[in-house]
Amino acid sequence: MDQKKQIIQYCQQLRMPGITSRLDTLIANAEKQACGYVEFTLGLLKAEADQRQENDIQRRRKAASLPKMCDLNRYDHTFENGISKVRINQLRELNWLEQGFNIMLLGPSGTGKTYLAAGLCADAVERGYKAYFKTMEELMNILKTRELTRSAKAEYKRMTMADLIVIDDIMLFPVEKSQAVALFNFINLLYEKTCFIITTNKMATEWAKMLDDEVLATALLDRLLYRCEVVNMTGKSYRLKNRKTFFQPNN
Repeated sequence: MDQKKQIIQYCQQLRMPGITSRLDTLIANAEKQACGYVEFTLGLLKAEADQRQENDIQRRRKAASLPKMCDLNRYDHTFENGISKVRINQLRELNWLEQGFNIMLLGPSGTGKTYLAAGLCADAVERGYKAYFKTMEELMNILKTRELTRSAKAEYKRMTMADLIVIDDIMLFPVEKSQAVALFNFINLLYEKTCFIITTNKMATEWAKMLDDEVLATALLDRLLYRCEVVNMTGKSYRLKNRKTFFQPNN
């Protein structure tokens, strides 16, 4: 049997797809550069390690339920929304996450809150943190059904062990009393153990109205804002400014 085929068979048997997928390239480069045995072996192991790291990142990105558009390397810094490129880069360093701070992105619809929150969540995943992105509706559904379905129970358990949870569009709609209590209990459970990124278009004074309970709203905000950086985002909607149409412009 051809030696290269034998190597591939052993790699498949040992579950080393990184070497398998790059074997031809690695051999060609080694022959071209006249690599020594140690250098060639190092290249093989690095290829496998890189592939496993990439697979792990992709697995955790999928588990995080990230939106499709969440790459902050492609962020449109020409869009004026009250937050500078310097500040975004500071947030991307994730020092706030390492120090146990929350982030609240506050502003009108379309100012980039969700994109920024998802992008920071993606950055956290890339850095090895356990991070999850949930809309308010998705989170409330998990809290409501966690005792009824295995999937919701498993998702809830994963979130209780998270380093970071994004709650997108919190307080967008009024919340029923039972759901409000469930939300508070969830936040309270993870208080000072898990960091949160909150996106909302409601001022803190409006939360009591959405929850129909001033005491509960105060207790919830007290936990979220205790160690929190509030980022005010302003301006007109990016989506409306850059909206697409299938009609051809009139000549």
